[in-house]
Amino acid sequence: MVMSLFAGVWADRYDRKRIIIISDTVIAVTTLALALFMKSGKTGEAVLPAIIIVSVIRSLGSGVQTPTVNAMLPQIVPEDNLSRVNGYNGTIQSIVQFVSPVAAGAIMAIGPIYNILFIDVATAIIGIGILFLLKIPKHQLIEKTKSMSVFSEMKEGFKFTWNHKFLKRMLAIYGAYIFLCVPSGFLTALMIERTFGDNVMFMAINETVGFAGALVGGLLLGVTGGFKNRNKTFFLGAMLYGIVTFAVGFTNIFWLFAGLMFFVGMTIPAVQTAVFTMVQEKTNPSMMGRVFSLVNVMFTGFMPLGMAIFGPLADVVRIQTMVIVCAVFIMILALSIILSKDFYSEGVTAPSVEVEEGIGADYASK
Repeated sequence: MVMSLFAGVWADRYDRKRIIIISDTVIAVTTLALALFMKSGKTGEAVLPAIIIVSVIRSLGSGVQTPTVNAMLPQIVPEDNLSRVNGYNGTIQSIVQFVSPVAAGAIMAIGPIYNILFIDVATAIIGIGILFLLKIPKHQLIEKTKSMSVFSEMKEGFKFTWNHKFLKRMLAIYGAYIFLCVPSGFLTALMIERTFGDNVMFMAINETVGFAGALVGGLLLGVTGGFKNRNKTFFLGAMLYGIVTFAVGFTNIFWLFAGLMFFVGMTIPAVQTAVFTMVQEKTNPSMMGRVFSLVNVMFTGFMPLGMAIFGPLADVVRIQTMVIVCAVFIMILALSIILSKDFYSEGVTAPSVEVEEGIGADYASK
């Protein structure tokens, strides 16, 4: 989460393609070092610290990549197709998250675990090679930022977002949505065990239908592009999530529960695609990295916060009760999107940069 804030500044200050290549290369080299270390067979007690160190480095690299990739998309994708590309991007991520554990399990069944690391390095090399060959237009750079410290530019990113009424409200809604999704999104395994029994098949089905729903939802957005008013997509995604999870809280039949979780998965790409697309359409290109770093902070900050609060509560309050209560608040949150006419109307595809007073206007004039 902290690394994302620095990455946002770097994504606005330097070549985004180069940042992605460097971060991917660092992750690949570190992973290769761990694979060779494990293959040597002389690991002993040092293997656990080595895995922890590599995991930290990979996490830092991911924190650099995430806002940079999202900030770079408008450089290579026409504005009219941003929603579709974000939808397809979500679909690809769902496929990877679904297939990766299955593939890893199959590889571990026929060989040592370090083979998975070697494959990870090989795929990274392929990805880096493809990105290296792509010609990506340079993004807008601001001369003012070159003589400023990273912290000063980070502060400017906060100011830009705070002064931008639409982005400020949208990110607040998105953060609250992430927080309220924790019981229905991350405590379902515990809910299944307590409600339907400790059955591994139930756990596997729950994960499968969730990813399948996200896959279908992402494909639908990729094909259709969603509504022209991005806030309508945002509203429907959040409202349907609230309605379906409200029903989940009252479900005592597993197959009905699994069917509902499929639709839960379908709604998630709608919210994420709408938020990402509106950020890309509304943000000044020179601020794109820093604003997306805040989007990443919303997820990586509010999700652990929700786990820290709802996790312990699950030992004293029924998870179904928390799911139902949070579902009601999510529906209220969704209604707030359309009840504010000014905010809702600004979700219509508009000129790529809408700037409020203060720091935003200063950058727009550059």
